[in-house]
Order: sequence, then C-alpha cells, then structure tokens
Amino acid sequence: MRKLLLIDANSLIHRSFHALPPLTTPKGEPINAIYGLSSILLKVLRDHQPDYIAAAFDRPEPTFRKEMFKEYKAQRPPTANELISQLIEAHNTFKQFGIMAIEKPGFEADDIVGTLAERFKNEPDMRVIIFSGDKDNLQLVDDDKVVVELLKTGVSKTVTYNKVLFLQEYGFAPEQLVDYKALVGDTSDNIPGVTGIGPKGATDLIREFGSVEKIYEEVGLIPKKLLQEKLEANRENAFLSKRLATIKRDVPLEISLEDLKLNSLDKEGLKNYFEEKGFKSLIERI
Repeated sequence: MRKLLLIDANSLIHRSFHALPPLTTPKGEPINAIYGLSSILLKVLRDHQPDYIAAAFDRPEPTFRKEMFKEYKAQRPPTANELISQLIEAHNTFKQFGIMAIEKPGFEADDIVGTLAERFKNEPDMRVIIFSGDKDNLQLVDDDKVVVELLKTGVSKTVTYNKVLFLQEYGFAPEQLVDYKALVGDTSDNIPGVTGIGPKGATDLIREFGSVEKIYEEVGLIPKKLLQEKLEANRENAFLSKRLATIKRDVPLEISLEDLKLNSLDKEGLKNYFEEKGFKSLIERI
C-alpha cells in the first residue's frame, strides 16, 4: 500500500518549542523547536517510510476565519521572537529533508492538510497519514483511508486514530467533531459555542440528532425547557462556531501527487545541516 504523509508543521513546531528546554546553535540562535521538529521527522520517516509527503504551514496574513469572526484566536498572546525565527527556519529544515512546504494566504495549515487528504485519499492503494499535535485534524479521519497520528505527550508519544478508535473515545463519528465544537466551543481558538452546554450535553445531543442543523430543526422536541432556551439564545453562535471549526477541503492548490513524491534522503546534506545547528545526537540517527 502506498502512503501519503501530511505534516501539520505549525503544530509540531509549537509543541516542540514549548515542550523542550531552551537550546541555541553554536552561534547563539534559539533552536529548540527545530531540534524537536528534526527529531520527529527522523522518527516518522523511519516508522512510516512514506511514498509521498508534504508539510503544511500557516501564513501570517489574516485567514477567512478571522474575516468571518474578528475575535477568532484573539485571546492568544503574541508569538515570541524566539519562536518566530524558528518558524521561518523550519521551511529550510523541511527542505533539508527533501519535503515540500506548502502554505496559502488566507488559509491555515489544517485547511491545506484537509485539501490534500481529500484530493488524494481515493487514489488506488493509498493510505493518508496526518501527523499533528492538533485535535482539530481528527475530523478528517475516514475509516482506515485517512488516519491521524496525534502527539499526546511532549514530542515523543503518539496515538493513531482511525474511525474505530475515534468512535470508542468520543462516542460519535469523526465528521461530527465540528458539530461537537459548535456546541461546546473551543477556548484555544476562541470559538464561542453555546453558553451552558458542556462535553456530555453536546455528546448526548449529537448522538440523538446527528448534527447542529438537525438539532435546531427539532429543537422544540427537546424535553428540557432550559436546554431549549440555551440553544435558542445561542443559535447564531452555534452555526458560526461550526463554520469556524470546519477544516476546508477545497483550498485552491496547484499540486499533483507526483509533486509530493519523496526522493532518497540526502544524508550528507542533512548531516552538514545538523552539524551547523549543533545537533550531534541527531547525526547518529540519520
């Protein structure tokens, strides 16, 4: 079976930056996030041996979600300069590994991952593996055709979600994750949700009605009057939240599967890069 590995670059870099202690190059530049990213890449390439691969990045410009809801992610503090420099350097890191970095103004890395997964998942004998530290990508799980390998602790432990595992853990289907977020919201992205509805209440509603649209079509049939009132008072927020939480799968990208083909690793070039950064322990793993 052929494998397409899609990497949510921003989530891995952020996770590495916050999980690892400060580290600098011989020149004194901050480099802990790049070290973590490089270590992860060595591991996933060894474990999965993909035929095709791509890394998706966020862009600094406002996205369509910000235009839709100006408070989207507004609570997040400014990105530290030590991290900004490493986000820029990460493009070079992927280049050293022979991995195409893809970004598109107006869209997030998740949208690029979602678009490439949707475009190529039905190719003959193809399995898509999404590697991320962000649970939002779980909505892209599609049986065993599209699975998400999610970082659980730091930058070393992962769990791979297919549809069966997702159902066991969440109690509803992967594609209903956006309906769940429409109800409970998401504090990390400042998605409002429905005030007063928590995880259990949202799960119960989704299992009974299936989607936010169905919930509001039949809101009058819900026996609990207080729950009806909460839903009605937050109708606009619920539908807005679902749009904000939904990963786009139709970003205009002029990329073919052949563009993502992984060629042989330039081991000498990568060794030189690691030496320049002071990554002696990683050289031994190439």
